Amino acid sequence: MNGETHLADEPVVIELNPRERRLYDRLRAQVVKAGPGSASGFRDAMLLLPDLGVLLLRLLRDSRVPFSCKVIAVLGVGYALSPIDLIPSLLVGPIGLVDDLLVVSAALSKILNQVHPDIVRSHWSGRGDALDAIQRAARWSASILLDRIPRRLRGRD
Repeated sequence: MNGETHLADEPVVIELNPRERRLYDRLRAQVVKAGPGSASGFRDAMLLLPDLGVLLLRLLRDSRVPFSCKVIAVLGVGYALSPIDLIPSLLVGPIGLVDDLLVVSAALSKILNQVHPDIVRSHWSGRGDALDAIQRAARWSASILLDRIPRRLRGRD
């Protein structure tokens, strides 16, 4: 291959013309300024819920996504935008966003079973792989819902 060797682990970085990038991507780039290959930081963690929400919205608009997945996406986005929450943000501050993250990650986990991973990756704005971020959020959500909350309800914690 013309004497060039490429490592399989090297990420391929594609830079778009700033006009071609989506609005959310441009705003996110202003908040999190990092070069290729840099590790995720606190700002990336704070943007996880907006990243996942934008991913759901973009999947809604994609014609390759089945109708049943779009229904799940609408429910996830609707809950995240709804002023009625299980954990009210007005009372407990940022901790109130936990239930939104739980619902959005659960919706995306369901959608991943029916949508090709490349379609999901094409709409991802966050750092790293979309599937990895969704799986981490879903595992964290499951640990909260299936382990910690029932234990506290039974008085074992």
